[in-house]
Amino acid sequence: MEVSVIRSSSQAKISKTELGCRDLRFCFGKSNDKNKIFSRKPNSVCFDSQISRFRKAGLRFTLKAVQSDPILESKSPATSKSLDRLRLFVGLPLDAVSDGNSVNHARAIGAGLKALKLLGVEGVELPVWWGVVENEMGKYDWSGYLAVAEMVQKAGLKLHVSLCFHASSQPRIPLPKWVTKIGESQSSIFFADRSGQHYQQCLSLAVDDLAVLDGKTPVQVYQGFCESFKSTFSPFMGSTITGISMGLGPDGELRYPSHHKPAKSGTITGVGEFQCYDTNMLNLLKQYAEANGNPLWGLGGPHDAPTYDQAPNSNSFFKDHGGSWESPYGDFFLSWYSSELVSHGNRLLSLVSSIFGDTEVNVYGKVPLMHSWYKTRAHPSELTAGFYNTASRNGYEAVAEMFARNSCKIILPGMDLSDEHQPHDALSSPESLLAQIRTTCNKHRVEVAGQNLASGAPGGLEQIKKNMLGENPIDLFTYQRMGAHFFSPEHFPSFTEFVRSLSQPELHPDDLPSDEAEATESVQTSSDPNIHLQTA
Repeated sequence: MEVSVIRSSSQAKISKTELGCRDLRFCFGKSNDKNKIFSRKPNSVCFDSQISRFRKAGLRFTLKAVQSDPILESKSPATSKSLDRLRLFVGLPLDAVSDGNSVNHARAIGAGLKALKLLGVEGVELPVWWGVVENEMGKYDWSGYLAVAEMVQKAGLKLHVSLCFHASSQPRIPLPKWVTKIGESQSSIFFADRSGQHYQQCLSLAVDDLAVLDGKTPVQVYQGFCESFKSTFSPFMGSTITGISMGLGPDGELRYPSHHKPAKSGTITGVGEFQCYDTNMLNLLKQYAEANGNPLWGLGGPHDAPTYDQAPNSNSFFKDHGGSWESPYGDFFLSWYSSELVSHGNRLLSLVSSIFGDTEVNVYGKVPLMHSWYKTRAHPSELTAGFYNTASRNGYEAVAEMFARNSCKIILPGMDLSDEHQPHDALSSPESLLAQIRTTCNKHRVEVAGQNLASGAPGGLEQIKKNMLGENPIDLFTYQRMGAHFFSPEHFPSFTEFVRSLSQPELHPDDLPSDEAEATESVQTSSDPNIHLQTA
């Protein structure tokens, strides 16, 4: 069975696996929400409602059942060693399950799962939200997520689950209502910046072991959540569910919410702000300062640090030469700030590792790629996020050691980013930072998995491929994320070619169209019509 991706005069044939559906058609369209998809009629799935865009694009999928080999089974000598380890996943929509614990866009997701199986993708990643499951403290409703797990199992795919103990702004998925209610009267359960503004999309790490949630600590609440998940999804563990990511902070990442204010239009990303001004963080800082014989250093964070959207040299703390970050006080504060983050990660990863240690699933945690200002000596974006990494200090040693101690793997996002496409004035280097973290992980024998930040980054697919199949190939990559853009004519043919290139990096002359006429005809590969993408 073969699929032809036909756009203009280009054509590529791709070997696929069995697809159990009779006549499935994908309508592609643009949407302002890249995570939103919805179904229209029984055997048709439309991604967005702008049919005129679909007609102008002139693309249509017609898919019918047939038996053949998966795309990733075909290996060339040049890449077979890498592909022995490679596992490719695709993220499901962030709101696959949301209000009322119902499955959103069920038909569209079902159709998407079949398409991914057809491509040879191994599995999908499913965000599981605290605010959806535990609407009442200690009471868990897994019905929507169980339905998705059954869909994935039926499609013959694997499932990687991301446990999300944070909120989402777009699409809007809040923290549990009972947690939000507690926060209304006890704002100190949230992080705060220097101006006193609270970040209310995740709990402050300073309350991990404080009984602030109706007599329980957050760690105890997370434990109950994880144990309930394990019990409920035990029939899927190790067979369908092969990996679990533990949420560690904002957007699920191990970091402080130092960059939660978006940069102003037309400006480069600023250095962010230290998030150490909620009551409980200040108490920890005070205790640390007194224990080190400098009580006056425990009154607050650096007074000479810039604000969110400012450049490093706008104040004195992050200046490359003579900056306060290199002073005894700077070392004191940054050591404390980063150690609290690592301790938080250790508490949560040790918890999830102990719960799932007797299963066959792998446990992961995500570490951000704070690459802005990496070419400066201070690396301010990393410092405000909680990583004491500078030109003269490797701040990821302690992080990698902590992951190794808990037998966890690290997920690194941003593998689609390249230095050449970063704003020159931001002094950014995602490639150098990624290389540093991967080298550190390799030293501590911590396995690395990858993600992209956003589909559509210039040269993103080639950069991903470079990172996946390089000298130190990763064993798992999760492509983010299924939705309107993912299945659009501007993106999906490129993604199809990307998947094909992982197993067949060089096009054989027989795979190339002989002329433009051949490239515009639908391709049929047996006496029985199989699968083809044709022009309308």
